[in-house]
Amino acid sequence: MKNIQEELQKRILVLDGAMGTMLQRYNFSEEDFRGSRFKNYPSSLKGNNDLLSITQPEAIADVHRQYFNAGADIVETNTFSGTTIAMADYDMADLVYELNFESAKIAKQVADEFTKANPDQPRFVAGSIGPTNKTASMSPDVNRPEFRAITFEELRVAYKQQVEALVDGGVDVLLVETIFDTLNAKAALFAIEEVKEARQIDIPIMVSGTITDASGRTLSGQTVEAFLTSISHIPLLSVGFNCALGAEQLKPYLQRLSQQTEFLTSAHPNAGLPNAFGEYDQSPKQMQQLIEDYLKDGLINIIGGCCGTNPDHIKAIADIAKNYQPRLIPQIAK
Repeated sequence: MKNIQEELQKRILVLDGAMGTMLQRYNFSEEDFRGSRFKNYPSSLKGNNDLLSITQPEAIADVHRQYFNAGADIVETNTFSGTTIAMADYDMADLVYELNFESAKIAKQVADEFTKANPDQPRFVAGSIGPTNKTASMSPDVNRPEFRAITFEELRVAYKQQVEALVDGGVDVLLVETIFDTLNAKAALFAIEEVKEARQIDIPIMVSGTITDASGRTLSGQTVEAFLTSISHIPLLSVGFNCALGAEQLKPYLQRLSQQTEFLTSAHPNAGLPNAFGEYDQSPKQMQQLIEDYLKDGLINIIGGCCGTNPDHIKAIADIAKNYQPRLIPQIAK
């Protein structure tokens, strides 16, 4: 079995695109989200995409297949909201282990199908660990700046449960992504280290932050360099950025990141910026041209898509990525 570190030495690896964008195409109703098992559930469940790994597993497997067919090397599990904190919105905190385990299992089965069919291009599964819908660094109440909606300890406990289930389900990598608050990410990384130590395993970790606007900072106020410093105490497979910005807007921050880290780098930008209706208009060809600028400048080891991207975008990215060598790690003076 080839491992992901070996493959990353040889080539740029392609990450999948958006799960939510693909699931919108199914136009699932409240009944579809519920399935037979949750037919009489007291809360509304429409929009709980992670639940579809239990109620519509074939649809989830099909999305993974479409991305692998498009040329993705890595797919993300359908677990972006897979913590007790995020699932509390649907009164489903007690389902978190099962949701993560089943999501990982589905993705791994599809990845194994593709690896078996073409052993020269092994496929991998990244356990998607989202930021939750709470922030540990800032108050949600402008009149009470000292107030926090969540503590580090609550986040650590929630993330640990998610990580254990993803590992049990068979993921190859853990991806702490869409980080808008680095303190949340630190809780996730702490939880991962706890699980690694308890189980005596060494699973690779990818970290991907979010630059939220043209100020070039995360939502909790960190610059690229501050973000990098905050998470570099842990041995990571890669560090990068995703979401919030399109490929063009993200490039200057990736350049800074690429020059200042000895970790591998990743990016999965949105398909441009959203229009007035919150939709993404950037075509696969347009995105391909912008991504090629990253590749020409040697900025990237792992590349994919976030909001608004679909298998056509990923195919365009995969087609161009195979023409370029992966980024070389800079020697950084200590």
